[in-house]
Amino acid sequence: MSIEIKTVAIEPLRHTYSHIRRRFGDKPASRYQEASFDIEARTNFHYRPLYQPDKELNDPTRTAVRMADWYKVSDPRQYYYNSYVQARARQQENVEHSFDFCERRRLLENLDPALRRQVVLLLLPLRHAELGANMNNSSIVADGTATSLTQMHMFQCVDRQGIAQYLTRLGLLLDGGDTTLLAEGKRLWLEEPAWQGLRRYVEDTLVVRDWFELSLAQNLVSDGLLYPLLFVRFDEQLVRQGGGQISLLTEFMRQWFSEGQRWIDGMVKTVAAESAENRELLQGWIDHWQTRALAALAPLAELGPGRDALEAVAGEFAARLKKIGLTAGAAA
Repeated sequence: MSIEIKTVAIEPLRHTYSHIRRRFGDKPASRYQEASFDIEARTNFHYRPLYQPDKELNDPTRTAVRMADWYKVSDPRQYYYNSYVQARARQQENVEHSFDFCERRRLLENLDPALRRQVVLLLLPLRHAELGANMNNSSIVADGTATSLTQMHMFQCVDRQGIAQYLTRLGLLLDGGDTTLLAEGKRLWLEEPAWQGLRRYVEDTLVVRDWFELSLAQNLVSDGLLYPLLFVRFDEQLVRQGGGQISLLTEFMRQWFSEGQRWIDGMVKTVAAESAENRELLQGWIDHWQTRALAALAPLAELGPGRDALEAVAGEFAARLKKIGLTAGAAA
């Protein structure tokens, strides 16, 4: 008796969802494509938003920027919910290890008082700036269009809350678990003259109605100048002066900023390349907000890494803009 075993290849009737097939063709799609493209509703709405009756839900006219297809903007990191959560979970483990290491070894107890004061002065008030960034990105998610774009801002929104929490933990660790230094950080944010320029910048962005302008003001210009100044240049200063243990607790911010530049630059480059009108509009917004950001950061630079550091950061930002087809404003 013989048994013949045959294999039969069954060709699937469809390789992916219909809306993904229409965009990319009838072939197996990646998880990122399935989770990011052509998802939000476009037609058959039951009502217009009561707070904005002249607009539809997911209305592309909430920004002056015009794109034939907003799904041209995609995430070079290929982040959708699952891949994003996994990446941040791995980073969270490293952050927890760093905080636990500093706490067990009591590394901050011997920090020079002058350096401690500088950390309080230049890092703890940023908790409130991060809350503003969280709110701004949440507003972009509400008004933006195309899931591939809005989900990047949603991840950015959640990240900013996490960074604010890390800064809070830094303050608690510096203060031995007390909240006195956190209260001092809030007082500095509200009353210290050097912080009022940045505070005004944050508060003014909270009422920007064009969501793409808001993304430029927050995620490109403000972050593109503030993070290199206070989390790179100031960090280098702390290391030179014997405060390297602070670097251990702010490493996530530097890694996060380096990663985030990829999708922000990709988004701006894609939109600017769509038309000359878009490029002119973006350039005007960048010039306006860059002038304000540099003016706001100048007093903070004087308190920490110095005016030369701010000039170097502005030069790096100008080079970054050039790579995406734009130029730095006269303020740089």
